[in-house]
Amino acid sequence: MAHEGQELEGPNGYRMRFVQITEDLLAMDAHYAGRGDLPPAHFHPRQVEHFTVLEGEVRAVIDGEDRRFGAGQDFDVPAGTVHQLAGDGPARLKWEVRPALNMADFFEELYSGAANTDFNDFLERYADEFQLAEEPGF
Repeated sequence: MAHEGQELEGPNGYRMRFVQITEDLLAMDAHYAGRGDLPPAHFHPRQVEHFTVLEGEVRAVIDGEDRRFGAGQDFDVPAGTVHQLAGDGPARLKWEVRPALNMADFFEELYSGAANTDFNDFLERYADEFQLAEEPGF
């Protein structure tokens, strides 16, 4: 079970740490090494995301608009909005998700490799938190 203070590692040097987990809020500290591509286009049906760039620069494609945000800038992704996000070089973000729902468990399972056993089942279990903009090609 995901918990505050837990650190997870993703692909291409990506890391995240859970700062706060409540029913209403999942707050994370995310570090991008600046290697790798954007993640798949996706959306969160019932959650709003708020980002604050703490260091570096990030590239975000939000509802088809390609933008870059630098240190000190904030931006939001409304619920149901298709988006992608990655560091444009090394970057660090404060990342908030409201309401939290089961998003911390989603990330824990995704980055532990447990999601790879049956990815379609994984997507179905977390459909309230995360949906791909297009069907996966398996």
